[in-house]
Amino acid sequence: MLEEAVGKRVRRGDMTGAMTAELPKLHLDEIDTPTLAGEIVRSLRYRGGKDPTVATKHDWLIAATLVIRDRMIDRWMESTKQTYKQQDKRVYYLSLEFLIGRLLRDALSNLGMLERMKEALVSLGVEFDAIAELEPDAALGNGGLGRLAACFMESMATVNVPAHGYGIRYVNGLFRQEISDGWQVELPETWLDHGNPWEFERRERSFEVGFGGTVESVTSRDGRLERHVWKPAERVLAVAFDTPVVGWRGNRVNTLRLWSAMPVDPILLDKFNAGDHIGALQESNKAEALTRVLYPADAHQAGQELRLRQEYFFSAASLQDIVQRHLSQYGELMSLPDKAAIHLNDTHPAVSVAELMRILLDVHQIDFDTAWDITKRTFAYTNHTLLPEALESWPVTLFERLLPRHMQIVYAINAEILLEARIVKTFDDAAIRRISLIQEDGERRVRMGNLAFVGSHSINGVSALHTELMKETVFADLNKLYPLRINNKTNGITPRRWLMECNPALTSLACEAIGDRFMDDVDYLKDLDGFADDAAFREKFAAVKRANKERLAKVVMERMGVRVDPSALFDIQVKRIHEYKRQLLNIVEAVALYDQIRSHPEREWMPRVKFFGGKAAPSYHNAKLIIKLANDVARVINRDPAVRGLLKIVFMPNYNVSLAEIMIPAADLSEQISTAGMEASGTGNMKFAMNGALTIGTLDGANVEIKQFVGDDNIFIFGLTAAEVAERRANGYEPRQLIESLPELSQALAAISSGVFSPHEPDRYRDLISGLYDHDWFMVAADFDAYANAQRSVDMLWRNSPEWMAKAIHNVARVGWFSSDRTIREYAKEIWEVMT
Repeated sequence: MLEEAVGKRVRRGDMTGAMTAELPKLHLDEIDTPTLAGEIVRSLRYRGGKDPTVATKHDWLIAATLVIRDRMIDRWMESTKQTYKQQDKRVYYLSLEFLIGRLLRDALSNLGMLERMKEALVSLGVEFDAIAELEPDAALGNGGLGRLAACFMESMATVNVPAHGYGIRYVNGLFRQEISDGWQVELPETWLDHGNPWEFERRERSFEVGFGGTVESVTSRDGRLERHVWKPAERVLAVAFDTPVVGWRGNRVNTLRLWSAMPVDPILLDKFNAGDHIGALQESNKAEALTRVLYPADAHQAGQELRLRQEYFFSAASLQDIVQRHLSQYGELMSLPDKAAIHLNDTHPAVSVAELMRILLDVHQIDFDTAWDITKRTFAYTNHTLLPEALESWPVTLFERLLPRHMQIVYAINAEILLEARIVKTFDDAAIRRISLIQEDGERRVRMGNLAFVGSHSINGVSALHTELMKETVFADLNKLYPLRINNKTNGITPRRWLMECNPALTSLACEAIGDRFMDDVDYLKDLDGFADDAAFREKFAAVKRANKERLAKVVMERMGVRVDPSALFDIQVKRIHEYKRQLLNIVEAVALYDQIRSHPEREWMPRVKFFGGKAAPSYHNAKLIIKLANDVARVINRDPAVRGLLKIVFMPNYNVSLAEIMIPAADLSEQISTAGMEASGTGNMKFAMNGALTIGTLDGANVEIKQFVGDDNIFIFGLTAAEVAERRANGYEPRQLIESLPELSQALAAISSGVFSPHEPDRYRDLISGLYDHDWFMVAADFDAYANAQRSVDMLWRNSPEWMAKAIHNVARVGWFSSDRTIREYAKEIWEVMT
């Protein structure tokens, strides 16, 4: 039924908010199963060089991928031609991360060809799911930031926004996580081992990117400064690799362009001929290091330098590409803001502000004031964090050594901004110091968040709370200087991947109940709301959830050797491991619950499985220790017969997009428990709710808006608000006294600290727990009692299955607003000005 609905929508050609002339519709109904099977066999033979009798599953995967890619190319070219013909304004989305996940199912679903591909492969003796599982999960992101970028790329194609995504083609990307004796072990992610059939290498789109060197001043005969010339000491080539990104119903195909680094001189023959065979490859090694790993450890100077090099490398290549494309079509750069919207996804590409200024000033000899006006009107910036350490800054010495001309430009911009603040707005010295692009306290550093802010005409937060906190905290003074720039664009998720693809049974059930309109406009999910009181529908909904839980239980058994009961409440917290996300609070409450189950076996405890998943930064000691603690607690609880299987803990290794697509539809309870005021938005909270999980969370990030949409009765909110957190920190919060007044908390912490869960190393968690007693910056102790009480409310509701299912249905029905289509339309109309 799902495939029929998709095909019907494709053939009907319903609109989804397009802003340019509609492209001719794909005639997918003309592609019958035998024809598709024949195309796969020809692809296998002539592009893979294999006969069907000897083809491996991987051979079939590549053959099928190339067939579907071919179906996208005509629409890709047509999309590009139309943009040129109509002289449409383009969006350029710059992001250090694109967590795209597997693409085959996504492309087939969006083109309405998934069922026909399955049928074609079956006719050839091949099972689709068996080969789809072999597709690598590209490790090009770490979490929400990169997944948001991927959702946005798909939504821009869906709502017909001409767009390019720009990032880095990491060879290994983010590390593959294994768990050894409970500890995180980082291994290289080899997603490119068998090549990438989705991409096209564009050697003709290669640009030189420089580092270091000197800056020379060119003067006229009468001594006037005419321009500056940067002469880099090092150069590498940025080579483009393009991946087509297809929107829903094949509406548009946009381009994700990822840069790979190559040496200008692959081998230094003089050194090689002199016998220095290793030294002869030093240029190649330097270039390859640039695009080898996402987020190299920056606890040391070499790691910091590599990360700054990465950020400038992809920013410089992208800006050169954008400028060249604009010049080839329009022949001048004064119209750049009218035809190009460059969006900075967090501070990672903030150096682009200085790079565009360098191109305008030094390459095209545009005067400073005009160049600065062009730059500000072209750029927009999304802030994703209020954490000071995540608002990147670089030592001035490092920045100046690697990018000497850009350092000069940063100083020039800073002078412009500070003079305006001092003279026009009469800011005092303290405010001037906070506004400055150069941090003067201690080591002098370049503030990339401030650079992105002053160089952009729009600065947006990603949830209503986050946006208000931006105005009050990290950008308070800049907001006073430029009061109209900050705006809110609450994040969203693509319902294609995060409902239709990862939860096809729920999608089919929704189609059966309310029709298929929601597949084109997810707001129509609201029509499900009335079915929450329908006992027959609740029963079918529960059966879908049960099947999803059984699938996850099977994966847990296969990968972990742990048996979990699908009838238990599946309580899931999956996200990057960080103290502010408070996996520690979840673990401590699990220990307290463990103590209660053993102490009071007579009570009616609800069976529960607590799932954890996520990666810790390699140099983040406490985050890695929290992973070890989760596994130590799991080892003890899961083996204790006194628990009687009522509580189990599972840490799922190597959490990625593919695993998320299994875990999220299986969740009964979604853990969104960050310290209030510290999570910008979150998107996992949206994915879980759209798949029928109830949220337990603080009033943080987009939880605030989810609560507004699903209703107070359909979410479990607990803990301090952002204002209360700030007040406690300011007024001398004393966690020790609080902990000692809460017996369950103090006993759980004592057990962890004393080595109950680490008998061979009793002091392993002593420092981690003592931090809660001494300062508790992330308010674990402060929120513990409220969190534990909320969990007992969860237990009470879980006893009443019909009521639980009704609330779960309300969650699905009421979160359509959190679609990334809605978010992108807001960006397109209010920031990029590419949609009316």
